This record gives sequence, structure tokens and C-alpha cells, in this order.
Amino acid sequence: MNQPKIIISGGGTGGHVFPAIAIAGAIRSKYPDAQFLFVGANGKIEMDKVPAAGYDIVGLDIRGLQRNLSLANLKFPIRLIKSCWKARQIIKKFKPDVAVGVGGYASGPLLFMAAQQGIPCLIQEQNSYPGITNKLLASAAKKICVAYEGMEKYFEQSKLLLTGNPVRSEIVKMQVSRTAAFQHFGLSENKKTILIIGGSLGARTLNTSVLKDLNSLVIQDVQVIWQTGKLYYSTIVENVGSKLPSGVRIFEFISNMEMAYSAADIIISRAGAGTISELCLLAKPVILVPSPNVAEDHQTKNAMALVKKSAAVLVTDAAASNELINNCIDLLNDESKMKSLGNNISQLAIADAAEKIADEVMKLIK
Repeated sequence: MNQPKIIISGGGTGGHVFPAIAIAGAIRSKYPDAQFLFVGANGKIEMDKVPAAGYDIVGLDIRGLQRNLSLANLKFPIRLIKSCWKARQIIKKFKPDVAVGVGGYASGPLLFMAAQQGIPCLIQEQNSYPGITNKLLASAAKKICVAYEGMEKYFEQSKLLLTGNPVRSEIVKMQVSRTAAFQHFGLSENKKTILIIGGSLGARTLNTSVLKDLNSLVIQDVQVIWQTGKLYYSTIVENVGSKLPSGVRIFEFISNMEMAYSAADIIISRAGAGTISELCLLAKPVILVPSPNVAEDHQTKNAMALVKKSAAVLVTDAAASNELINNCIDLLNDESKMKSLGNNISQLAIADAAEKIADEVMKLIK
């Protein structure tokens, strides 16, 4: 195939951006001459992360509708029309052979205009409950790659492919030893370790719940690797004070997550689709605290898909302050349940999702 051209659109969160980059990487590994252009939303995470991964990106001036009454919503139709017009110009100039949408604001105008021009489209839905953009684009798509069973409730079954969610290659490979991980964090390999992650920006409930009961973990002689997120780091450090317990490590963001994953005995996390896909590969016990501040409460639906298969423990956001750390300590003291959760979650792992989606993308060109 002579220099296929692929346009990939979407973003807004790491859960959309990192799968998009993984798909591009899988295509490039099989077709080194492939040309890529990403289309994102100005001001969003993709405008930084995509160039850092070595790909070109163009931004659209698109935003989502606010859930509360807002004057910004009055600008939405104008932004949408302008974004569709710009998307049409981008497509006309780049001349893609195929368009891929990963969800998020920018994928709407781009894939809509691509379909209008007869370009085959594929969408990738990460969650167990589809976002509004992918729902609207479904009729224009030739193929829809999903990560959960039962998605025929929302999409035409003949278009569906159960591929799983693409995850970062370093997580798939996981070549970090536990010894190296503990050395990296300056922690003891002989003590139980909890990893707390709430996304790059952070999760208020996770942070306040851990801060409230941090002494309970210290008393249990448990080590903690804690990613607070950008929004909460300074406040947490200030509240913990200068006498940081010896087994506690606090970070704004953990860039080498494979180290943290390797060191962890239990992981406490939000329930974003991309994170869950990574956690399945680790085969470790997980406590999920779904964010209530997402569209259609899709994180709870993601978490329940695991809970129904006895593959994770769920603590609601509302109950986390009173229950999260107590549940975590109980789980640490129940080796049988830890082993069972790890085994069950590993059954849901799909390590080659990016490659599967890449193959489908290239089939649309052929």
C-alpha cells in the first residue's frame, strides 16, 4: 500500500487521546510510510500530547454544550458551523484515505464532513455507555470498535467489533520488575503498597478520602504511592505537612506509570475506560470510585461491567469518605479475595486492541 493517509480526530481527555495515539502507533508499525494528521479541539489535552508523540495536529474551535444553563451554549451553533467548515478544508487539503474518530468534541465535525465526502469512517468507543458524539456519528461509520459486550443496544450490530481499548505500549509490555519499581520510589519491597490515581487533573473525592484516613494506612504499616493530580497537589502537600510519613510518596503526576503499577498490591482509581483497560492487564485487585461528574454516569457503568464479573470492588463517590480506606484495609488483609479479584480482572484483558483496530482501519482503505 503506497503511503496511506489516515486522519484521526477526537480528544478532550487522556481517555480519548492515548487510545488515538496507540492506534496511530500500531498502524505505523505495520505501514511505516503511512501519513497521519490528528484533528483536536483547541485548548484541550490533545494539542500538547499528540505533538509530543510525534504527530501533526490541527485544532478546531469546538466546545461541548454545558450541562447547566450558560451563555456559552449560545455560541455552540456558531462554533459547530465554523468547525464543520474548517474540517471540510482540512479534509480537502490532506485528502485522507480513511477517517478515525475516538470520541470527544472534535471528532463530530471531522467525521461528519469526511462521511459527506465519501471517505470511509471508523469510530472507537471506549466506554460501556457511548458518548453523544459517537452516537450521532454511528450512522456515518462503516465500523464501530468497542471495548464492552452488549453494545448492540446502542449501535447497529453489523458494524460492531469487540476489540478492547488501546493502551499505552509500555503498559502492554510491562517490563519493569517489582524490585526496580520499589527502588525507583525508595520504598520497601517487603511491605504492602497501595497506588492511588485519579487522573492527570486529580479527583477531589479520592484525595480528601485518603487524606482523612492516611494515618490508618500508616498505622497498618502500608506504603502509599499517591498521584493527587495537578489541581490538588499543593493543597494535599500543605495538609500532610512537613512530617510526611516515611512510606508515603505524593506526586502531582506520575509520568512512568508502569513503575507505579508494578509496585502496587492494590490500586484505587476512578473508572475511566482507558484506565480500566490498563488495570485489566495488570491482574491486580482494584477498588474503583466512579466519578459522578461525567456524561450519562458512564464511569459507574464501566465499573459495574467489572463488578458483575467479580473483577473489581466498587465504592461510590458519596460513600468514599467513610468507606474507601476501610475497605482497602479489609481487602489488604484478605489474601484470598485479592487473588480472586486479580485473576478475574485478568480474564477481561485485551492486550492487542490497538493492533486489531489498526487492521480494521487499513481494511477500510483496501
